[in-house]
Amino acid sequence: MGSRKNRHLIVFATILVLQVWACCEATTRWHLDDDNEMMKRYEEWIVEYGRVYANETEKVERFNIFKANVNFIDSFNQEGNHTFRVGINEFADLTNHEFKSSRMGYKSPPYIDTTRFMYENVTEVPTTVDWVEKGAVTAVKNQQKCGCCWAFSAVASIEGITQIKTEKLISLSEQQLLDCDLISLGCHGGWIGAGFLYVLIHGGITTEENYPYTMKKGFCQRKKASQFAAKIKGFQWVPSYNEAALMKAVANQPVSVAIDASGSAFQFYKEGIYGKECKSKVNHAVTAVGYGVEDEGKFWLIKNSWGESWGEKGYVKLMRDTGDKKGVCGITTRSSFPKA
Repeated sequence: MGSRKNRHLIVFATILVLQVWACCEATTRWHLDDDNEMMKRYEEWIVEYGRVYANETEKVERFNIFKANVNFIDSFNQEGNHTFRVGINEFADLTNHEFKSSRMGYKSPPYIDTTRFMYENVTEVPTTVDWVEKGAVTAVKNQQKCGCCWAFSAVASIEGITQIKTEKLISLSEQQLLDCDLISLGCHGGWIGAGFLYVLIHGGITTEENYPYTMKKGFCQRKKASQFAAKIKGFQWVPSYNEAALMKAVANQPVSVAIDASGSAFQFYKEGIYGKECKSKVNHAVTAVGYGVEDEGKFWLIKNSWGESWGEKGYVKLMRDTGDKKGVCGITTRSSFPKA
């Protein structure tokens, strides 16, 4: 009897081991198949964005980051309860920390202007405004791996008011601000007002063609910097925590704003109206170039400086009129614009 019982136990144990082995083999095969599919997406992404790595080790490290980011993107979109979608873009092999340290650089200003808001007495504003359609916005630019968003935001606002006043749309030089402004920290961050102040005191700003962007701070090329293509008479702050005041300003010209752009959802924003996934502590400078209404709700139209492959061809729509006095992503906390 004991021998027969032992034989039964051996058979049972063997079957159990075979089942566990089969299960593990299937699980392993599933993960391998999963990685094979992910690797295919990775290789296609490398080709699309022309990414080149120093060696195979770096390529594998970046693959693991890419995989984590793609899993986040797929999971986020599958939830189906958001007003926007995310997607794979050129930042897909960067951790969120790397992304933040290389693409942001807004610094809070040392003071806030207390002069009277020039649009205070505006009583009526259009339901929608789009300065892109009106021809006051240049093509989306790309600051790349330099935290000088402050310069791109300031220049975009100056380009806007210059076109409104002269009917000439001119692409102006961010590099001039990067090299010549002595207040901000170049690629290590700065504040929008420093850009305005430099152009005001210096007497003007030259074109992007004359003083092209190099993605790094260099010596101020004074001869080029003195070949003015645009001038301003000053600049002003929009009253803080006041979305109605910001709307009045944007109805009249593109406005430089600061927002929180630090989240993974913002890193991979693709389309739709962004909101709720950000905080009000601002860290990135952009330009409000309009506002409007869609089925999903009211929004601010924002021009970014991360190239056309990010977001809606370089733009993002931020929720508007949510009831938060700081606005979505803190958009009402540090707004300013040039006067011409």
